[in-house]
Amino acid sequence: MGQRTSWRDRARDALWWAQDYVYAGAAQLRGVGRGHPEDLASGSGRPLVLLPGIYETWRFLEPLARALHARGHPIHVLPGLGSNLRPVVESAELVAAALVDRGLEDVVLVAHSKGGLIGKHVMAFDPAGSRVRSMVAVATPFGGSRYSRFMPTRSLRAFRSGDATMRALAASAEANTRIVSVYGAFDPHIPEGSELAGARNVRLESGGHFRVLAHPRVLAEVIRAAE
Repeated sequence: MGQRTSWRDRARDALWWAQDYVYAGAAQLRGVGRGHPEDLASGSGRPLVLLPGIYETWRFLEPLARALHARGHPIHVLPGLGSNLRPVVESAELVAAALVDRGLEDVVLVAHSKGGLIGKHVMAFDPAGSRVRSMVAVATPFGGSRYSRFMPTRSLRAFRSGDATMRALAASAEANTRIVSVYGAFDPHIPEGSELAGARNVRLESGGHFRVLAHPRVLAEVIRAAE
């Protein structure tokens, strides 16, 4: 019985993995072109700031952003992040500067993967972190990923748990109480999972690293944080 259950779990994870890359491929195709972030900037609700993951532009989060904008929330996009290849510290400085330059207060950060590390860095180490009410981080490697050391690029190897920035983020627990960490039952990129001590942790019944962004619970958690 145990072997049969294990086989079923592996088959389920493989299906989730395949569905994950179909979702990611479609999202990357959607991201071709600049899009129209100005269409999302209006609204009288609490402001939201999008922080995509590595190799992602803001348009990776566009379906979620449009659903939130429809509820009256102004959505702030940071084109300067590009495809989010800069080190976490540099990107956090860019985000912090944008919060100050745009006069944003009481904001909720909506982050995916690496975006959650950037958001926590702002909240933990930058004076502009006081402008952040909370962050909903989806599939963020708060504890690093053991796969990172095998990656071909420096930007991906930076997610090692022993990396200096990752160690500093792990040691800074005060900001965790303002974070909602949402993650799947299986994440092919983060075998350690995304549970964060002191945060509100939401474990979904489905799996994946990208496709979980479309899970209704993600939208519900951002609404809960923002409204």
